[in-house]
Amino acid sequence: MNSFAFHPGTTPLLISMPHNGAAIPEDIAAVMQPHACVSDDTDWYMDRLYDFAAKLGIGVINPTYSRYVIDLNRAPDGAILYAGANNTELCPTTAFDLSPLYLPGQEPDQLEVERRIETYWRPYHTQLAAELARLKNKFGYALLYDAHSIRSEVPRFFDGRLWDLNLGTADGASCARELQNRLADVALSARDYTAVVNGRFKGGYITRHYGQPEQGVHAVQLELSQITYLDEDSHHWREDKVAGIQPVLRRLVETMLEWRPAG
Repeated sequence: MNSFAFHPGTTPLLISMPHNGAAIPEDIAAVMQPHACVSDDTDWYMDRLYDFAAKLGIGVINPTYSRYVIDLNRAPDGAILYAGANNTELCPTTAFDLSPLYLPGQEPDQLEVERRIETYWRPYHTQLAAELARLKNKFGYALLYDAHSIRSEVPRFFDGRLWDLNLGTADGASCARELQNRLADVALSARDYTAVVNGRFKGGYITRHYGQPEQGVHAVQLELSQITYLDEDSHHWREDKVAGIQPVLRRLVETMLEWRPAG
């Protein structure tokens, strides 16, 4: 089984969905707790939510395997994303609710982590980097939209209910200020939804690493509250909710396509 799916587009924009995968290889599942094999902390149905991307000429890359196997949105050296906050590891050992993912004594050691980097992490990032380079060479700049979602309430990471739309640009470092402002206008004006820019989620490794506006690569992350499109307990797709939030997501993406860097 391929570790990711990639569909190139015809525009300067690439959508990455690093936590969309839910599969777990048999050898890893064999040493996990039974509940871990459900991949409960998946960013469910990102590919369905952004199914309009192909019609807009946008490229998409998303993984096959769960973030429980390896987190594609973490640095390969395991560097912490949010200092002073609770962070998950490159190869997580606990779920978001802090329950153990592995059978006792079966947590991945350093050799296993390195194997997973080479098997799952590096191929995704090699393709991601290559496509951004291709887009920049073709258009003179490249755009990256990192699509995520999370339960609306996760006490491990934040108090209370999360904003519906959480736009992250590494505090303005990962994209041009004008692009951030245009996206913020869309998110903050979305009727019936709450929004914040660079709140609890400012962008993970992908946004921070690839977003280099001075080099012509502009990256943003959207962390979407799953209550906007799912029944969060069953992970059931709610068409009635999707009908409301999907046009907002499309408008965010279209705003990126409409934008051009100065000069």
